[in-house]
Amino acid sequence: MLMHLRRINPLGFRPSISYSLKLFSTLLPNPSAVPQTLPSTPDPTEPLTKPQLEHLVLRQYSHGKFFNLVQNVVALPAVLLTACQNLTTRRPNNALKPPDSSSLLHYVSKRFDIADMGRELCENRFDVKACCVTMLPSRKKGESLVLPNLKLKVLIEAIRMVLEIVYDERFVTFSYGGRVGMGRHTAFRYLKKSVENPSWWFNVSFDREMFENRHVNRLCLFIEEKINDRILINIINTLFECEVVRIELGGCYLGRGFPQESGLSSIFINIYFNGFDKEIQDKRLLKNQENLKFDPNELVSTTGVFYKPVKIYVVRYLDEILVITSGSKVLTMDLKNWVVNYLEGRLEFKVDRMKTAIHSAVSENINFLGMELQAVTPSVLHPPMTEKAIRARKKYLRQKEVRTLELKNARERNRKKLGLKIFQHVFKKLKQCDGFKFEFQIENEVQKIFRSWADEVVRDFLGSLEERWEWHRNLTAGDFLSLRHIRDQLPQELVDAYDKFQEQIYKHLSPAKARKELEKEERRVEEEEELKYANRTVEDLTRLCMKVDAPIELVRKGVKMAGFTNSMGRPRPIKLLVALEDTDIIKWYAGVGRRWLDFFCCCHNFKMVKTVVTYHLRFSCILTLAEKHESTKREAMKHYTKDLKVSDLDGNEEVYFPTEREVKMMGDKNLSDPKPVDGTLSLALIRLASDEPSCSCIAHFCDQMATVFYRVRLLQNCLNVNPSDQEKWVPGMGAIHESLNRKCLPLCSDHISDLYMGKITLQDIDCTSFVDED
Repeated sequence: MLMHLRRINPLGFRPSISYSLKLFSTLLPNPSAVPQTLPSTPDPTEPLTKPQLEHLVLRQYSHGKFFNLVQNVVALPAVLLTACQNLTTRRPNNALKPPDSSSLLHYVSKRFDIADMGRELCENRFDVKACCVTMLPSRKKGESLVLPNLKLKVLIEAIRMVLEIVYDERFVTFSYGGRVGMGRHTAFRYLKKSVENPSWWFNVSFDREMFENRHVNRLCLFIEEKINDRILINIINTLFECEVVRIELGGCYLGRGFPQESGLSSIFINIYFNGFDKEIQDKRLLKNQENLKFDPNELVSTTGVFYKPVKIYVVRYLDEILVITSGSKVLTMDLKNWVVNYLEGRLEFKVDRMKTAIHSAVSENINFLGMELQAVTPSVLHPPMTEKAIRARKKYLRQKEVRTLELKNARERNRKKLGLKIFQHVFKKLKQCDGFKFEFQIENEVQKIFRSWADEVVRDFLGSLEERWEWHRNLTAGDFLSLRHIRDQLPQELVDAYDKFQEQIYKHLSPAKARKELEKEERRVEEEEELKYANRTVEDLTRLCMKVDAPIELVRKGVKMAGFTNSMGRPRPIKLLVALEDTDIIKWYAGVGRRWLDFFCCCHNFKMVKTVVTYHLRFSCILTLAEKHESTKREAMKHYTKDLKVSDLDGNEEVYFPTEREVKMMGDKNLSDPKPVDGTLSLALIRLASDEPSCSCIAHFCDQMATVFYRVRLLQNCLNVNPSDQEKWVPGMGAIHESLNRKCLPLCSDHISDLYMGKITLQDIDCTSFVDED
């Protein structure tokens, strides 16, 4: 069925392609205030590197504050071009330059003029409201969503880069989220390696509320403590008034890459909580100073009592806060009351006091960042090998030695056969040349040679055997060097050499003593095992570690809700995906599987998540392909193989879904901030047929005209489920805003592939340039 599509252009702007981006004089209203030793103004046609941007920001610092950052930094064409580069390459830092900066400038100039945009910012004439697009909901009772167009996204990214340079080094070490190298995996790595002997803990739970005017005013006051720039404060107030930047405490979309989340949300939350972080950091340092100084390996008394210092651990990931103590419950209660009073009084948040409860770290689990935490003994995290496993390992080592010996014997046998073949060939040629007489002489000579060789071998063997025993009798008969008064008179080097020589004699000529040495080695191994067992027992009695588990029940619920499994937990096809191409179906499953593996790779029970991906997702994809082609599962597996291989136009096989070997080798290796699977799991893009001419791809600064229209289908709308209903929805799993449901997006082949595979999200494309239906 063909549809007539109408392109929505929210910009209403037809820029002229101009490459003369010259710096205007209004960017620096007070040139005399800038020292003459500073380098010249950066090239407006080249993106900036991270050190260059830091230099531009730091030269606006004076008397403890930063001044006029919008006019003197954000409005520079080079800074705006760097923001465009970040949106294009989707890199969190500015350390690398793209090799084709001229092409990037060309793509940007076709959409808007950077010089005019910088002049508007410098003169405080930039119209934020005109760059906002309201997305109407797909249902009558739904909420609308306000999204920024591409021009406003560039401004938001430029402000984020500047604020990151100003604040990132001033944040405390336990502040995670929205920072380079400080993601979810880094937070869990800190919990697993730094937290010792936790006794009590609690996580702060906020009531779901939006950032209101009082919060925005307080945020602006916090920013004005470091930055003196009225234009920046006005832009921030306008962004919140237009609802382009929306922060909802207690929600499930912060840090998830959803389109309803602004690029400034993370750094605004970190700035807002910075005062709270420093207050609690002071409490931690004060508690550490109160601890007595002891050697960690020293016992306080001979009765076996160990000293455990009282410590406070805090981890904050955006609006999720976890507080852990190794002291008494009274200390934890006082700390909890202080935290709640500070958040409700100073920051004016509504804390859910019922959910913000103290739990025992040993006997109770606690949920944090979508994971389950519990304090366990070291033997739980690293269990010792069982007797069955030890026997299996010894058997494997013996089999390995036997195989090695067999290979060695096979190589020697092959050499012997080859030598005999060569000798027979030479002997045959000699017989053919010299006749029978010579043959008879050769045979006699060969027999003599072999006899003499055999006699020599036997004689050498017997001689060496008699010589060895003679050595043994001579050396052991008068063992005068074993006497202490003799050894004391000789040089130590001579005594050591004699002892080593005796060890070799006993090893080769005295089997009884060699047997004693083996028994001694076995006793030593047993003593080491007993010592390890004792140390492990002491650690289990005196130390507690952090165990991080994936919520398997919630994972199974999400798998069932998305349609991967039926009511009995067995894989089933997803009929909604039948309309896609075979490659797109595999890419969609691969995007869910790979992001699931990346997200849960830091968990102790990661093997169970591997089973879900390897079995449920893989066979659900095979069944979906079989459903599309009206074939059986066996035929689909025979065609695509178990690794789900597909062929491109050139006939080359490609594998998108993680193979079983790749899944087996995955583990706790990443320290980056993984993208949650929610965006891929709750989204399906259905290809449409249209008679309209192709238009440009709506990915950021992509000029590909060979595009295809895809319609967005959201999971909650297909299931007719409200994501806020925790009984029907998976708790903790976010959802894409419903206003994007059934919208049509023109995308090129590269970006649709990245969107299916989870390499980009809907936040990385211009959703305001959607295509509407007539």
